Amino acid sequence: MKRNISLIIVALIVSLTASAQSSRKYIKDKIDEWGSCRNVAITLTGGDIALNQTNAYAYSGIPTGLAEAIKELHADGEFIDDIQLTEDGSWLILYGDNGFRWDGIPSDLETVIRQYNRDQEVVTSVTFNDKGDWIVISQEHINASNSSIYDWIQSGIDKYGQLWAAHLTDDGMVLCFEEGYKYLGEVPDTLRNKLKETSIDVYRVKFLSDGTYFIADKKGTYAYYM
Repeated sequence: MKRNISLIIVALIVSLTASAQSSRKYIKDKIDEWGSCRNVAITLTGGDIALNQTNAYAYSGIPTGLAEAIKELHADGEFIDDIQLTEDGSWLILYGDNGFRWDGIPSDLETVIRQYNRDQEVVTSVTFNDKGDWIVISQEHINASNSSIYDWIQSGIDKYGQLWAAHLTDDGMVLCFEEGYKYLGEVPDTLRNKLKETSIDVYRVKFLSDGTYFIADKKGTYAYYM
């Protein structure tokens, strides 16, 4: 019986991975068509999004509310800087200098970004997961959901300089600094190895537990494994 259950679980994982890869093909095709891509939001089962340098976008399988928000912001001429999307369907859009649209994010994160918006802070990166962890990076400040994450970030700043961006999953974290990277938890070897060898001046990092990753510089030069 235990063997049968194990086989069922393995089959389910393979099926979900294959489904995600099939859905993601549309995103990959658009990125290759554009020839540049500055950011993505990727999930195992909840859809994917790509943003190019001219503010064009492509998505597949994402929540309806997120799709509608992207369309509205694009129609209004707002520059969409970053999008976060979790497996449970929570999402956040960072647009302009400190504009936000969101659904289902942690309440303490919502409090922080509302304050940043009121203070007209220029926010460069927001990341969160379904466990309640989060990081917000602005040009002047860094805020995190707990002191352990904040202290870990600070140790990286002391070694590698300015923190540019961060990405969280439910079981891993990557911090992208001016002169290096820090990893915590389950970060796939595909990404670790790529960051060791790449000539891209990486500004954005996104990854998944199955080895999928995306990296890009500020100008949209990119590399991915999807």
